[in-house]
Amino acid sequence: MPIANHAAPVAASSLKRTALQATLHCLSGCAVGEILGMVIGTAFGWSNGATIAISVALAFAFGYAFTMLPLLAAGMALRSAASVALAADSASVALMEVVDNAVMLVWPGAMNAGLDNGTFWLALAGSLLLAGAAAYPLNRALIARGKGHAVAHAHHGHGHAH
Repeated sequence: MPIANHAAPVAASSLKRTALQATLHCLSGCAVGEILGMVIGTAFGWSNGATIAISVALAFAFGYAFTMLPLLAAGMALRSAASVALAADSASVALMEVVDNAVMLVWPGAMNAGLDNGTFWLALAGSLLLAGAAAYPLNRALIARGKGHAVAHAHHGHGHAH
């Protein structure tokens, strides 16, 4: 089945709900990867650059995986599921990663705090909340145009973004 680059726009009555669900979905994958990357980099004493690099890579990997798994389970081919995941999540996860890592870099002491330090965890939680808040308007605008998570939504056949 060919994958279109867009889907039908979401009805105005469900746009906010769908955008919120899409943002929370993207944030969950982003958060798993970001937290895992920050923990790995911090635990091994890596540089800020290396820690951010692994965090970003893992955030995208988990974000795409969280979108692809239900599609694959429903019988979609791997190549098609990957295409849908790229269309659905790339912009949202990219924005979240920019915001999240910028906050971690500017939060005093966050990147140098150990895993047993509350500053690390508070900054990480705050950065993820701000990242989600930044991505919501983007997701809403993309979904309203039938893009972003609306592409994955079109392949689920139920009333909300997965």
